[in-house]
Amino acid sequence: MSNAVPPSGSPDKEPATETPAARTALGTTGSAEPATTPGSPEPPRRPSLGQAFLENLWAANTFTVTLLSLFLAMVVGAVLMIVSDPEVVATYSYFTARPGDALQASWALVSDAYANMFRGAVFDPGAVGFQAAMSPISETLTYTAPLVFTGLSVALAFRGGLFNIGAQGQATMGVILAALAGFLLPLPPGLHLAVAVLAGALGGAIWGFIPGILKARTGAHEVINTIMLNYIAMYFLTWLIVQNGVQDPNRTDAISRPVDASAQLPRLFGDTLRAHSGIILAVLATWAVAWLLNRSTLGFELRAVGANPDAARTAGISVTRTYVLIMVFAGVLAGLGGSTMVLGSTATALTPLIVAQIGFDGILVALLGRVKPWGVALAALLFGALQAGGNRMQSYAGISLELGTVLQALIVIFIAAPALVKAIFQLRAARAARLQTSLAKGW
Repeated sequence: MSNAVPPSGSPDKEPATETPAARTALGTTGSAEPATTPGSPEPPRRPSLGQAFLENLWAANTFTVTLLSLFLAMVVGAVLMIVSDPEVVATYSYFTARPGDALQASWALVSDAYANMFRGAVFDPGAVGFQAAMSPISETLTYTAPLVFTGLSVALAFRGGLFNIGAQGQATMGVILAALAGFLLPLPPGLHLAVAVLAGALGGAIWGFIPGILKARTGAHEVINTIMLNYIAMYFLTWLIVQNGVQDPNRTDAISRPVDASAQLPRLFGDTLRAHSGIILAVLATWAVAWLLNRSTLGFELRAVGANPDAARTAGISVTRTYVLIMVFAGVLAGLGGSTMVLGSTATALTPLIVAQIGFDGILVALLGRVKPWGVALAALLFGALQAGGNRMQSYAGISLELGTVLQALIVIFIAAPALVKAIFQLRAARAARLQTSLAKGW
């Protein structure tokens, strides 16, 4: 067969010369663009850093849902402020005639309230001097410290498959033993503080051991047991305060002797500000719980029992032992939270209401923190800021202190209902998945 090139007019052969179209189809044009064929889809482009940030921000992930939950809570809180103020509500009676009055009054009320909340929790631009400037942070940290401990107590038990409603009672027993060690034991400074803190941890551990052993040995539900123990601890505190040797001899009301100065936690920013070293203990406890859950053998067993007790038992893990240890450790954490309240600057003597609601608030903190140690710490910081800012908001803006509690509840409601948040803001998880796939392929 001849190898000669057929004439250009041959109907059955293409010319031997490469055309630009042929070179493009073969990918030999030398262009930086990838070779494509007519009708083929264009390859996806690698998103820029800004696009990647916006895509990830708007994806239905935990961070976005949490951020938008905070926003929704503040919006609903603003509506509650407006409808609860008679003067602002009055401006809406002639809204169609002069809408500016209603809008201006609403904005002034809400902006002033949230501005004072920020000044009371984070920073006051008008503060003069170091003490005044650090006062908001000091108050926030003071409220945060015990919430970190009780939040970790609930979160740790939850990771082990138990619902610890007894953080309130465990914190109460921690307060009792820490205070008793603080004013009954004549010990030198340093040692006295260490003994008082350990006594508080021991009180919480004992109150956690009881429902733990009942759950492990008899199958008694920990929710019922811990609720009953909360009442026992509360009434025991009320009875103990008025006993001889415990009640303040110079007072006729229900209050104990004050804790000795040698057993009090050192303050961080001087004697005039209330923040104390309990917040440092809280950070260390957060790190310890994170290490326990993620790095230790006991943490692996704890998570395995929490995921599937039957499978863990089949694998050779002692479910009975694990249940007991979970509740003991949870009690230790809650007891430390109680210790920081009576050994710190919040109070230095026992009263019937000294523990307040930190055990029940710890449940909210744990849920908001997604039962993860560092998430719990951040949630406690948020709740502490709401409490500290709410005090100033009430004093300067005339907004009820209970609104801070309402904001906490709204935040938890929206956090607990992520589907609602996603539906309101039309978040799409698929966009995040596509983005992650694109980045993984290097596009």
